[in-house]
Amino acid sequence: MKVYEGARSLDGAIVTVDGRLLPPRHDLRRLSRAGFEWTYEGAGPAQLALALLADHLGDDRAALAAHERFMREVVAHLDNAWRLTSADIDAALGRHG
Repeated sequence: MKVYEGARSLDGAIVTVDGRLLPPRHDLRRLSRAGFEWTYEGAGPAQLALALLADHLGDDRAALAAHERFMREVVAHLDNAWRLTSADIDAALGRHG
């Protein structure tokens, strides 16, 4: 099970997956030039939602199709520092592993 974590530092918003930096996946769609964000709906949270889903699902098309809803329902409501597991993401997507 993967663990995704986000926190804010002097360098900005940092997001990791199993301790490694999460790639923003600009190759799929560049939604934000400012990087990842959360706690609201917007470009930075949409980029984070896309990156989280692309990594978790391993399916770029599915990530592109679901990222806006995931941003509204999950990313916009994350705390300043947060932790999500693969199971949390599956539950938010309504998937049963």
